[in-house]
Amino acid sequence: MALSGNKTHLPKQSPVSAETLSEKFSLDSFFTVLTKLSSLKKLSLVSLGLWGALPWKISRFRSLQVLNISSNFIYGDIPQSVSTYQSLRNLVLSNNLLNGSVPDLSGLSLLEELDLSNNYLGPTFPSLGKNLVKLLIGNNSLRSEIPQDLNKLDRLEMLDFSSNRLVGPIPSFLFSMRSIRYISLARNQLSGALASNVTCNGGLTFVDISNNLLIGKLPSCLNVGNKTVVVMWNCLSNTTSKYQRSYSYCQKDALAVKPPVRNHKEESTLKLGIVLGVIGGIVVVLGLLGFVILVIVKRVQRKRGSEYRCDSFVIEKNPVRGSPLGRHVPQPMRMTSLGLPPYLVFTLEEMEEATNNFDPSNLVGEGSQGQLYKGWLRDGTVVLVKCLKLKQKHSPQTLQHHMEVISKLRHRHLVSVLGHCIVTYQDHPNTASTVFIVLENIANGSLKDHLIDWRKREVLKWPQRTAITTAIARGIQYLHTGGIHGNDLKTDNILLDNNLTAKISSYNISLPSKVGAESPLNGQDVSSSVNPEKEDIYRLGVILLEVMTGRPINSQSEIEDLKFQLERSLAESPSKLRDLIDPSMRGTFAYESLKTVVQITVNCLCEDPMGRPTVEDVLWHMQYSVQVQEGWTSSGNLSGNLSGNLSTR
Repeated sequence: MALSGNKTHLPKQSPVSAETLSEKFSLDSFFTVLTKLSSLKKLSLVSLGLWGALPWKISRFRSLQVLNISSNFIYGDIPQSVSTYQSLRNLVLSNNLLNGSVPDLSGLSLLEELDLSNNYLGPTFPSLGKNLVKLLIGNNSLRSEIPQDLNKLDRLEMLDFSSNRLVGPIPSFLFSMRSIRYISLARNQLSGALASNVTCNGGLTFVDISNNLLIGKLPSCLNVGNKTVVVMWNCLSNTTSKYQRSYSYCQKDALAVKPPVRNHKEESTLKLGIVLGVIGGIVVVLGLLGFVILVIVKRVQRKRGSEYRCDSFVIEKNPVRGSPLGRHVPQPMRMTSLGLPPYLVFTLEEMEEATNNFDPSNLVGEGSQGQLYKGWLRDGTVVLVKCLKLKQKHSPQTLQHHMEVISKLRHRHLVSVLGHCIVTYQDHPNTASTVFIVLENIANGSLKDHLIDWRKREVLKWPQRTAITTAIARGIQYLHTGGIHGNDLKTDNILLDNNLTAKISSYNISLPSKVGAESPLNGQDVSSSVNPEKEDIYRLGVILLEVMTGRPINSQSEIEDLKFQLERSLAESPSKLRDLIDPSMRGTFAYESLKTVVQITVNCLCEDPMGRPTVEDVLWHMQYSVQVQEGWTSSGNLSGNLSGNLSTR
């Protein structure tokens, strides 16, 4: 049984979204029906928008040989019952939202293909059967060493462990495994030197060990033959790649990773001591040479840095009350980052490469905070690069801590910060001078763009507008959960992706109180606000006004006038609303749905901050409005009532 759909899994989103089946869908009920086909041998359910946790009853497929549920929105653990499929040959669960440890699969003696890539599985490495030909666990959350028992996989041809947090050395046997053809270990924290006497399988055609912490020399067998070998962003000394880091970089970061301590036999310890002694001698020589090279490189960077067109970014000592810096991000906040791109630390060379050396043709914006450039990462991802030249002196450690906290603030309704680069210069080695912030590029424009352009506004009927405003409320709730208030909320700063999913692009975070600062994400000084949390609610009320009326609001008097008219229409009759709302969405809403949003909007705009609702109250009313609207639409009203008449259903 094979079913394929068009609900692609890029970009990943958390259920329930425009890419998934409806909220009424039940994966448990779906599998209840499927398991009646108990003798099924092949089950392929690809890109169907399935969402939910895999139910225990999946164990009823005793005869399965192929199980492929890739590119959906399946979350939770992989059921332990998967390990009982004695006939299983292909297990493909890639591109989902699965997390937790992989069950013991060593008993699946016939399993040839295991593809668990692009999930959140980990941190331990799974136990595997010995018959595997293809093993793909890239882009997960593994945080262990590469296990030695992989050398028992004599049939393994393809191995992909990229984009995890694997630590420790690369086992030498990987390159000489009997059937190996393809190896990808990129973007991990693998460290140490590869043994000089490593041998390579004659059929090996592709090796990617880039973006790790490897030192020493590349084994000679990787430099010969018709192989594609990617080694950039390590600390290797005998490669033609110019993209290598300094030896000290890899040593420092490898120590920070703290791989597990292993007990060696006495003779292994002796050998290790000899090797370390030799390496120690080499390190002294390389250290002197590296120091000279580092001085030259820093001078070049300093010269380049002076050419950047970055306005000063003044850091003031006005921390916002309740900032989450200095404490861990709560678990509910971390869970909402599922499905978002990984956070990366970039180098200056990568920033130059992405923006074509900050070519003026890539400049898309310029303001008091700095310049904004369009860029392209090496994997083809289109991004925005914000260039900030700091006026006040800050240590790289302080800014690193600041960016680390920002990296944890991930939500599907916030514009994601994908990474950063902090640049220091030779004359002030302990002071950060420039920060580059890499932002997600949302190319479909802002909510304001959609409201002022009549062609775009026509697409935004009432169901779409309630979905957008509910998403904004969810984003604000996420920020408030982390103590982040006083955000610059307006329709200009609400971006819409191609699925009309709303993302807040300007949110406020402070540096630690001992330094104080505005966030690079928001230049607005909100510290003077008496109650920044309630100020966010007021701004949300203004957004709701603009969404309902379909036009921008430019003055305080306009806000007060519209609020008064809404209050009067609630007190008088439903027909009064007809003259207030955007004509392009008349006939597409249930009156009770619209009335609920109007009521919460009026409350958000209360003059007394203490009279305004919490974001949870707003979200509850928005969700109720959506439910009423869905019930009204499903009964056939949306398709049959487009004349502009108000429904009081």
